[in-house]
Amino acid sequence: METPVRTGRSLRPWVEWRATRIDDPIARLRYLQAAAPRVEPARRKTGSRLRLPAILLLFTTASFFAVRGMVQVEPLPTHIRRIQPPLYQPETFPDVWKVESDGDSDTYSNGLRIENRYAVSNHPRSYRVLPLDGTSPVLEPRHTEPVGIVFHTTESEQQPFEEGHNGALKKTAESLMEYVQRRRSYNFLVDRFGRVFRIVRETDVAEHAGYSVWSDHRGIYVDLNESFLGVSFEARTEPGQEVPTISPAQKRTAAMLIEMLRSCYGIALGNCVTHAQVSVNPSNMRIGYHTDWASSFPFEEVGLPDNYARPLAALVAFGFEADEEYRRVGGVRLSSGADLAEETLRQRANERNLSLTAYRRTLQRQYRERFAGHTPALSPMN
Repeated sequence: METPVRTGRSLRPWVEWRATRIDDPIARLRYLQAAAPRVEPARRKTGSRLRLPAILLLFTTASFFAVRGMVQVEPLPTHIRRIQPPLYQPETFPDVWKVESDGDSDTYSNGLRIENRYAVSNHPRSYRVLPLDGTSPVLEPRHTEPVGIVFHTTESEQQPFEEGHNGALKKTAESLMEYVQRRRSYNFLVDRFGRVFRIVRETDVAEHAGYSVWSDHRGIYVDLNESFLGVSFEARTEPGQEVPTISPAQKRTAAMLIEMLRSCYGIALGNCVTHAQVSVNPSNMRIGYHTDWASSFPFEEVGLPDNYARPLAALVAFGFEADEEYRRVGGVRLSSGADLAEETLRQRANERNLSLTAYRRTLQRQYRERFAGHTPALSPMN
């Protein structure tokens, strides 16, 4: 019988002891593989050779699963599980083109028809995009094309949507068109019959968003009149409401309008948001000065992802706060975006070794210093 090499016998206990001190199974295996050539394995009485790495690998695997079985992983609380950060992926855009224009209306290849009889001009778009840190100097040139859409409700008088009220419905809609036309309130308005009216031409600014903040992978947009289109629906919303009250016709034409605008201007899916998501009040550094379309915009029904799940940019970029009233009026879906933004803010504060309060105050001060004295125009509708 062959006698095992003494060096191997003397090293084996040390190698085994050292391996048990390595918590990571992968690192443990690599250590054993490196140590194997220095340890001569013993022969069994039957003559077969049993390698040390195999024994220790079996021991390591069994230990790993035994420990994992003893660890109880609690599921995340519901209010955290429902918050998922958005996935930024390359986008495709619809292919929609203008088929016909007769002056009074435009017809598009996806079936959209836009009435132009109320269309007016305003001052041309001109804006810059802030760097994502919100503090660096803006070096890039000004932009003149819209980069997103803000959805509004008119919060106007609502006649019963029934056949016997056609006359009153039409009269109310016409009165509304004249009102928003005089005030350059939106770029487009969708009435209760689903008709789309162009109010302020896309090349020009509509006075719809006022103090507002949003961001994407390119940077931060502040006071979105200049950079976003305003699309409003003849509708009203209630605090916490999650079911939209617009008609099926409004949803259908809204989907076609969004297709056309995204095709024409390359608008990203994540830049199609509600007024409640972007509106801010600089006087108290709270978000949600206006809360139309708080939690009830039918994103999926008009061909968009659920953008309520996106973090609210004003909180992340400038430390605005979402108070209890905002959450009450906004409802569950809008609050999820605030929760996600708060978590992002907390992580960034930790990375800078600051308390959340101190970091928020720094961001708020930067916003005030940068935009002191600037007053954007806001539609009186909402």
